[in-house]
Amino acid sequence: MIKKIIATAMATAMSVTGAFAAELSSMSWDEVVAQAKSEGELTWFVWYFQDDFRAAIKPFEEMYDIKVTIPEGNYGGNLDKLIAETGRDVGDIDVMSHGWNALFEMNMEGTYVNLTGLIPNAEGKTSNMNGLDSKGYALAYWGNQSGVAYDPAKIDDADLPQTVDEFVVYWTANPNAMGFNYENGGSGPSFYQNVLRNLSDIDFADGTVDDAKIAGLSDGVDFFKGHAQNYVITAGNTDSLTRLSDGELTLVPAWEDHLAGLQKKGEVRKDLKFYIPTMGMNGGGNSAAIPQNAPHSAAALLFIDWLTSAETQTAFNVQFGAAPTHADSDDSHALVSSEQRKNRVGEAAQPFRGKMEEYFIENVILAR
Repeated sequence: MIKKIIATAMATAMSVTGAFAAELSSMSWDEVVAQAKSEGELTWFVWYFQDDFRAAIKPFEEMYDIKVTIPEGNYGGNLDKLIAETGRDVGDIDVMSHGWNALFEMNMEGTYVNLTGLIPNAEGKTSNMNGLDSKGYALAYWGNQSGVAYDPAKIDDADLPQTVDEFVVYWTANPNAMGFNYENGGSGPSFYQNVLRNLSDIDFADGTVDDAKIAGLSDGVDFFKGHAQNYVITAGNTDSLTRLSDGELTLVPAWEDHLAGLQKKGEVRKDLKFYIPTMGMNGGGNSAAIPQNAPHSAAALLFIDWLTSAETQTAFNVQFGAAPTHADSDDSHALVSSEQRKNRVGEAAQPFRGKMEEYFIENVILAR
């Protein structure tokens, strides 16, 4: 539906906005930088860590004397604005961010400038995450990874459960020592969905859905129902980590960057650790793209080049715990090793994922 709405709106603006990309492609990089400095400003629509990003982009502003504005707002509001502006010759959005999977619900070709060939020395930058390639219409600037946060005072690394069977053993021996959420964040859903994946033969990368496919999740649902007395349901990502830090729980699903951020702010204990079980948990990231009717397209291009650079990606790893998306960046401050990242899997595709979540909530959560 989103693709249809945007495609219809963009048809009235394509002839005009195509000039933006054509102008950029005809410039040398020095000319792009000069034009960006002349534009002097850009607006980045990003829905999370807004205050933190306002501080993190200061080096770019100081380096190029370009003001970056990050408006308040959530992802839904940003998306509504993008759609509403697609029929205008010139919009208000210079750089738009999506979660990587959400990007593929867009009509990228009709909405964004193709960045291929516009940024010099682009080796190491990526337009592909988890096998989903934007074909140059967006670049990845943020990697995130779900896994399991744990209290090392209560469990040794050698005893961390890695497979579905090992989680059963742990739950049985340590009832209610592990908790996970099903709403208010994606860490818990990553855990239970990957258990469902391991206990079925369903292709989660295929977003098609019917009654038979949903019925194929029944073994996993029975698994959670059968062990309901041995795990805790938390209120969300933050609640899980707070209860872990307070000593109530020993294991909770979490996002690597979320845990690292809370630790840096002193909101949870710094000794908490994180791992990605071998059964697999979701990893993804976020994207940056330039709408075809961006008012400051050169400044936007320069900003995306900076945002996706090895230096900025290293800084984001240090500051936020984000997994770097540039091949040459330093990820030594990450909470997990590159070896563990082999356990990363992509999110289930929509609309199957949404139906799976509804099925789980109805048959597991509401049945408790």
